[in-house]
Amino acid sequence: MRAMTLVAIGLAYLAGSIPFGYLVARARGVDLTQVGSGNVGATNVYRALGLRFALVVFAFDVAKGFVATRVFPMIAGQPSDVTYLTLACGLAAILGAVASVFMRFRGGKGVAAGVGVFLGLAPAATAICLGIWALVVAISRYVSLGSLTGAVALPLLVAIFEQQGSRSNPVFYLALAVAVIVFVRHRANIRRLLAGTENKIGKGGRS
Repeated sequence: MRAMTLVAIGLAYLAGSIPFGYLVARARGVDLTQVGSGNVGATNVYRALGLRFALVVFAFDVAKGFVATRVFPMIAGQPSDVTYLTLACGLAAILGAVASVFMRFRGGKGVAAGVGVFLGLAPAATAICLGIWALVVAISRYVSLGSLTGAVALPLLVAIFEQQGSRSNPVFYLALAVAVIVFVRHRANIRRLLAGTENKIGKGGRS
């Protein structure tokens, strides 16, 4: 593997590792790790600081996934279309978001960074997933349920909207891997959803 390929993947991981939720909350005098669920993602920012700051954090988290996918591969001289390096950079950014080197390998749920990655890889499928997420959250008031539903829908939509079939499309397999990561990161949420104790948007507590 060429040195610049490793540099591109490393930069993607570092970009994904930037804990924008933690930084924004700190700038407002709040230690996000001590509030609500302790998660540094946009949902916990919403609970701690409100919708305006949550949207800022969500936008930055999406941006770091998008940049990792669309910009960093060019450092290694790769074209802007989908290559295995593009996929590796996208996965590295998501792993950075859930296991940030700056947060002692803690992090968020990886959903927003994943949105950014797949906006760069499969924009049509991602846009529909965002719509599904918004609809589920609006109906149920559970952000976690919206994220889990979107994670299930993503590989299916990639298989439908991408030109290649699912068996020959590496983006499909990355979508499957990301779905697994999202479900693993939402283990506690899944237990609370099944028990009927998950908190809804607008109420304090876990996210």
